[in-house]
Amino acid sequence: MDDFRVENISAFLQRRVSSFVTSPVVYDYGTVSRIGDGVVRVDDLPGRCYGELLKLGDGAFGMTLDLEENGVGAVLLDKSENITAGDRVTGTGKVCDIPVGEKLIGRVIDPIGRPLDRRPLEVDEYYPVERPAPKLIKRQSVKKPLQTGIMAIDSMIPIGRGQRELIIGDRQTGKTSIAIDTVLNQKGKDVICVYCAIGQKASTVAGVIQELRESGAMDYSVVVAATASDSPAMQYLAPYAACTVCEYFMEKGMDTLVIYDDLSKHAVAYRTMSLLLHRSPGREAYPGDIFYLHSRLLERAASLSDSLGGGTMTALPIIETTGGNISAYIPTNVISITDGQIYLESELFHSGIRPAVNIGLSVSRVGRAAQPSAMRKVSSSLRIDLAQYREMSVFARFGSDFDESVKKMLVHGEKLTELFVQPKGRCYALSDETALLFAARKNIFDGEDVVDVHGAADAYLSELHENSADVMEKIDRSGDFDEEDEKVFLKAAEVINKKS
Repeated sequence: MDDFRVENISAFLQRRVSSFVTSPVVYDYGTVSRIGDGVVRVDDLPGRCYGELLKLGDGAFGMTLDLEENGVGAVLLDKSENITAGDRVTGTGKVCDIPVGEKLIGRVIDPIGRPLDRRPLEVDEYYPVERPAPKLIKRQSVKKPLQTGIMAIDSMIPIGRGQRELIIGDRQTGKTSIAIDTVLNQKGKDVICVYCAIGQKASTVAGVIQELRESGAMDYSVVVAATASDSPAMQYLAPYAACTVCEYFMEKGMDTLVIYDDLSKHAVAYRTMSLLLHRSPGREAYPGDIFYLHSRLLERAASLSDSLGGGTMTALPIIETTGGNISAYIPTNVISITDGQIYLESELFHSGIRPAVNIGLSVSRVGRAAQPSAMRKVSSSLRIDLAQYREMSVFARFGSDFDESVKKMLVHGEKLTELFVQPKGRCYALSDETALLFAARKNIFDGEDVVDVHGAADAYLSELHENSADVMEKIDRSGDFDEEDEKVFLKAAEVINKKS
């Protein structure tokens, strides 16, 4: 990612500040009294505001985070080795902002709007990075579905446009993969996607960008990146900048999706800055306002009322746990803010069940209100079926004898679990998910001759797309199916059974 940088942060901000329309406000000078580890203490600087850009002696820029009676505490946005005690500091009168608009689509930028993809960026409009969340009266209930293309999620943990759904799990359990697959599934659905990378390795971020480009997803996506080599201040700004990019499109009446990958590193960056600013540490050394750090971010995701255009912003924050401990400080904070969580389990992941979604601990608090009618019809009993299977499979390990009904339940649960295994990058359309779950509900994949569930499922879908494409298109378009469509599904299943 370092190769992407076309100018340093100080030069970029200097160019931005020079374009500001000045107002008749006189700023007195302050002086640097202490500097170290990217944090500056400034004495005697009146007229300042929280989050304001400060210009330091050698042309470097900082951002105020502490306002005190006789000075301010600021964090440096760029690495600068030439700042010393006694240097002059002036306020710019402007808070940190970021470019917004259609020209950002397909681009990679950093939290202050610098292009990182070796191409110049010319925009006409800028929004502040920190903006208030929409008021309650400006919102409406979440009712439109956001299809992820992942059958286990769309059927049992439905996500609506305007919802905040947490993706939580240990490292290397497929959290980013679920988020990226969701982005890939928005192709052709008029959803603008913003992927925000916080504190990740530059090589990892470059890999995600390459995947989005190869799949054509960059045609409707924006990437906001603050890598591990960037300052804590840049990592702190990243999710707010990504949210601001989304808000522009949301306020234009469009549907948007923002992914914060991940907020654990965001909290660590904020803790680093707070400790260097000598703020009082609390639990796990995080400052007292750590909850507000994420709540003011996630509350900006909304489904706006029709009078305001009906735009939506769906947020998928990611949290990394350690040892599966979801009761740690930051995970519990974000769980209490969001509208549900998708919990990924290491044991399931290593046993080959991918996506490794633990259905028992995962929930969507919006529920089926934002689920297509077709999906509601075929998925109503899925949670119960899987819960019964997992409960009885524990006893089956001891080799106990079961009656026929229990054996059928175990076979059905095993085939259903296998059906939910989905390769990375493969996204199902609504019609595909509906057809597969209908077949599973009718026990079509439970026969003894069905050894390869995925092979049977692929043959079943191929039959439907070849001979009943109009039915599949109608389900995708309307989100519902009727008795005539059920007959088509059953007929396709009979054809597959005869061929096998």
